[in-house]
Amino acid sequence: MDRTSLVPHSGAARFLAACQGQQPDATPVWFMRQAGSCVAEYRALLKKYDVLTIAKTPELSSSVALMPIKTFGVDAAVLYADIMLPTEEMGIKLSISPEGPVIHTPVRSLEDVQRLRVPSSEEVTPFIMEGIRLIRRELEGKQAIIGIAGAPFTLACYLIEGGPSRDYRVAKALMYGQPAIWHALMEKITQTISGYLVAQINAGADVIQLFDSWVGALSPSVYRRFVLPYTRRVFEAVRQNGAPAIHFGTGTGALLETLAEAGGDVISVDWRVDLDEAWKRIGFERGIQGNLDPALMATSWPVIEEGMHDVLRRVANRPGHIFNFGHAVPKDADPDLLRRLVDAVHTATQR
Repeated sequence: MDRTSLVPHSGAARFLAACQGQQPDATPVWFMRQAGSCVAEYRALLKKYDVLTIAKTPELSSSVALMPIKTFGVDAAVLYADIMLPTEEMGIKLSISPEGPVIHTPVRSLEDVQRLRVPSSEEVTPFIMEGIRLIRRELEGKQAIIGIAGAPFTLACYLIEGGPSRDYRVAKALMYGQPAIWHALMEKITQTISGYLVAQINAGADVIQLFDSWVGALSPSVYRRFVLPYTRRVFEAVRQNGAPAIHFGTGTGALLETLAEAGGDVISVDWRVDLDEAWKRIGFERGIQGNLDPALMATSWPVIEEGMHDVLRRVANRPGHIFNFGHAVPKDADPDLLRRLVDAVHTATQR
C-alpha cells in the first residue's frame, strides 16, 4: 500500500512502526470494541438502528469507527463489522442476537459445505469497503485503520455450532470425527477470508487483525493438524498485499509458539500470561499486543495506572509493542478513564 500519506509522529505512523518492529515516538494504543456501548454517541445510535444495519450502512459504520478517535485519542480506528458478515456471501443465513451471531443454517454435512459459495473479493461485503474508504478520507493519514476478519477456525466453529458456545463440542466432534468435512469447510472459509482481507487492504486498511477468539480450546498438536495451514494462508495473502497483520486469540497460553508459526507480524496476548514471558516465547523478532486486564476498568485510576506501568515495565522499551487490553473494552467502562489511560501510555512512553 502507499504509505506516503502518513503524517509523521501521528497515530498512524507510530502504529505501523510498531507493527514493523520499529521504535515509534510513543507506544500506540487502541482498544478492541473501542466504540462499544460505553461511548454515548454509539448508545444513541443503537436506539435508532440495529447492529447489522449500522455495519451494512457505510455512513453509519464509518461514524462509529471514528468515535473513539475523538473520545479516547486512540492511534487507530477499527472497522465496525461483525466477523460473520462475509459468510452471508457464502450462502449463510445470519442474524445478531444480544448473545452474538446466530447461524440459521448450520453447516454439519459434506452437502452443507458443498452448497457454500466462495465469493470473489469484489462480491464480499462491498458496504464494508466503502466504509473503509470513508474512514480513510476522514483520517487523512493521522490515525491507522485496522481491518478485521474472523479466522478460519473461529468462523468454522460458529457455522457448525450455529452460534456462541462454551465448549465447542459439536464443532470439535465434527473436526475429530469427520475430518474430510472439516477440511472442506476450512478450505472454503480460507479462500473467502483471504479475498475479504485483500479487498479491505485495497480499500485503505493499513493493518489487519485476524480474530481467532475460540482457538484457545485447542492443544498445540491439534492446532497444527487442523488449523495452522489455513491460518498461515490467510496471513500470506495479507502479507503479499502489503499490510502487517495482528493475530488475536484468548486463552492461548499453551499455543503462543504455535500461533507465531502461523505468520502474524504481531501476536495479541491476554492477561492470563505475563507479557514479558509471552514475548520471549513468541520471539522478540515479532511484535506483541496487549495485555492489560479489562477488569481493571471497574476499579480506580491509581489501580489502572499501576496495571499500565506493570505492562510497560515488562515491555522494557523494546520496539514492537501495541498497548491494548487482553480482550474487549468492558461495556460499563468510564470513557474518561479510557482517555486518561491513552494519554498516560503516550506520556510514559514518549521517546
